[in-house]
Amino acid sequence: MVPLSKRVAFYLFAAIILYTSWLMLLLSLPYTTFDRYVDFLMTKQLVYHIRHWRISFYVHVFTSIIVLIAGLLQFSNYLLKKFPGLHRRSGKIYAIVILFFSGPAGLVMGFYANGGLPARISFVLLASLWLLTTFLGWRYALQRKWRLHTGMMIRSYALTLSAISLRLYAFLIGAFNLPIHPIPAYILISWLSWTLNLLIAEAIIRWGLAYLNDSFPTDCPSSQNGHHL
Repeated sequence: MVPLSKRVAFYLFAAIILYTSWLMLLLSLPYTTFDRYVDFLMTKQLVYHIRHWRISFYVHVFTSIIVLIAGLLQFSNYLLKKFPGLHRRSGKIYAIVILFFSGPAGLVMGFYANGGLPARISFVLLASLWLLTTFLGWRYALQRKWRLHTGMMIRSYALTLSAISLRLYAFLIGAFNLPIHPIPAYILISWLSWTLNLLIAEAIIRWGLAYLNDSFPTDCPSSQNGHHL
């Protein structure tokens, strides 16, 4: 039985993710017009004509909600025990969308990021680690190495949430009117958006993973029959 405090913490976390996902959806809607002079695209006029960048941008924007919601479903202890099929299907959707759509698109965009070389390095590293952790998480599930799978998926989802944390830090800088010039500020949040998330993920894996581990069967070789991600 999951302790009440941890259940409440998960429900609060889920509520925050669902609310911010709704906000992300609202931010994405203007881009359905495919107008080059919309919001963030106003800062990308020098690269908008580059076809692979433009395709990557729209793919990344329109798949963000999918990975946020599908990833959140992976950490529900209730769904894992009562509806394992939903857990597996949402996991497949999460991994496939990142590995074949969102991740590659984010990597392409990283090479053209605002903020110069420091920000580009940050976003390229973010996309690369996102692809790697998601791939390893899927691979460990196929091998039935559940604890390794869980830890890697926590890291992957922490990187997924960088889309939210980046916007949060940008909002806080503006709300508190911090005396930071725009380019240094963008470089700062480009790094904080995922490095702090990974630190939190590592803390969860090290000290707070017990209740998730208890939800999985004992690790066993992939040669045995069982459910896969």
